[in-house]
Amino acid sequence: MSQSNRDQEKNLDAHNASELRVQVRKLSERNSSLASLLQSSRNKLQQLAADVNELAEPASSYGIFLGYSGRPHDSRRDAEVYTNNRPMRLKISPQVEPGTLKVGQLVRLGDGMVVVEGCGFPRDGQLATLSERIGSDRAVILASNNEESIAIIAEHLRDSVRSGDTVLIDSRAGIILEHVHKTEVSQLQLEEVPNVSFEDIGGLDAQISQIRDSVELPFLHPELYRDYALSPPKGVLLYGPPGCGKTLIAKAVANSLAQQMGEESSSYFLNVKGPELLNKFVGETERRIRMIFERARELAAINPNRPVIIFFDEMESIFRTRGSGVSSDMETTVVPQLLTELDGVEKLDNVIIIGATNRDELIDPAIMRPGRLDIKVRVNRPNKQGAKDIFDSHFPEDVPHIGPRQDLIEFATDELFGDRPFVRVHFDDGSDRVLHYRDFVSGAMIANIMSRAKKLAIKDSLLNPDGPKGIDRAHLSLAIAAEQAESEHLPTKTNADEWVKTIDGGSSSPLTQGLKIESIEFLGFRSSTWHVS
Repeated sequence: MSQSNRDQEKNLDAHNASELRVQVRKLSERNSSLASLLQSSRNKLQQLAADVNELAEPASSYGIFLGYSGRPHDSRRDAEVYTNNRPMRLKISPQVEPGTLKVGQLVRLGDGMVVVEGCGFPRDGQLATLSERIGSDRAVILASNNEESIAIIAEHLRDSVRSGDTVLIDSRAGIILEHVHKTEVSQLQLEEVPNVSFEDIGGLDAQISQIRDSVELPFLHPELYRDYALSPPKGVLLYGPPGCGKTLIAKAVANSLAQQMGEESSSYFLNVKGPELLNKFVGETERRIRMIFERARELAAINPNRPVIIFFDEMESIFRTRGSGVSSDMETTVVPQLLTELDGVEKLDNVIIIGATNRDELIDPAIMRPGRLDIKVRVNRPNKQGAKDIFDSHFPEDVPHIGPRQDLIEFATDELFGDRPFVRVHFDDGSDRVLHYRDFVSGAMIANIMSRAKKLAIKDSLLNPDGPKGIDRAHLSLAIAAEQAESEHLPTKTNADEWVKTIDGGSSSPLTQGLKIESIEFLGFRSSTWHVS
């Protein structure tokens, strides 16, 4: 065989070998692909088989974990679970990490009633009020039907819930599941300091000075009170006609204490509205009073330098003289509850009570005695100078006005205190007295007059865009006339004595001077120039 033929055969063999290697590589890749596909199919079959097996398993039930049984140092303990309306002791699956289950937690029960999984906490149930803690893990709760019972506190709540809190319970399991942030005390209180200062109150300089001396000095200079062995007053009563600034003074006291003592030790202000304390169930009103004072003591104990002010608004609505009730006579138990809180066994350190009323003669005398509400401040209707101060606070310089502002305030004050008869009061001795509109002036009335004047000025500026803008004498005159024409203190002929005490501020009314009112004659004098048609 020639050399050329041998070369051709070598070349052909090399070509065939190359093609065979390519085919082997392709077959190998295809084999790998088939193997991968086979493995994926096998995995899918296993997953489907597992899914089928899970579907074939019986349905799981749930229960509430009440705690571990046995001794704490045991490596594997049973679980106390409430399920199917009964408590049961169940085994725990080895897949559940020991010690991870929490009291009150939902647990899933597998085949054979074995705890196989710890879940979340129940989200539904009944609402109840926590009345009292018993130890670290139990509490007395008051249900909606006014029945008391004892329940276990869920583990995650034991450091956070306190008396008075609204809680979610499972009444059948007897366990407190959740703290619902809707406490009864928080509905009756405002723990933030009001944004009202003494500068916002006009015409009450004497009353402000008296109450600041009574309330602020013991907290600002406690060392001086200790040196003189002087105890701070427990309570202050603000009384007088409605709308004259009693509530504003109480708010300003809290704000002033907060500013003078600094942010770190500012005061708490618990604003308790008397009518909201009332409850139709026997003992509920007294319980709420206990909760309020318990909350005040708790806040005062957190920081001894942070005073707590409890403000009872409309105090006569709940603490009436005992024996004066018409039907239930509830004040026979409510008043003693307050007296017990004021000077009972538990001290009220760093707590002061401020009450406000326009009917002080209705409040039980035991509350008014020295040592309880021992500081009494009468908040009178403003005189002419006081009215100017109130106008000045509600009529700042930056409010648009036509003419000098002080002249407008002088004009409004003279207009408000002018001779304008309203009613004639007839007494049993044959004498009478004519009351003018100026006898009904209050700070709230002056504030409303300024609001009316501002609205009238705005209306005129809209109707006449090119004209002068601002409050003028005509606006003030019309506002005063409209306010007087819509007087809120309309006389009543059926109960004249009660009406006079309301408009003049309690039992010490200088209007009656000890005389009995025979009748009230409405003069009905209206001038067309006084009010807006």
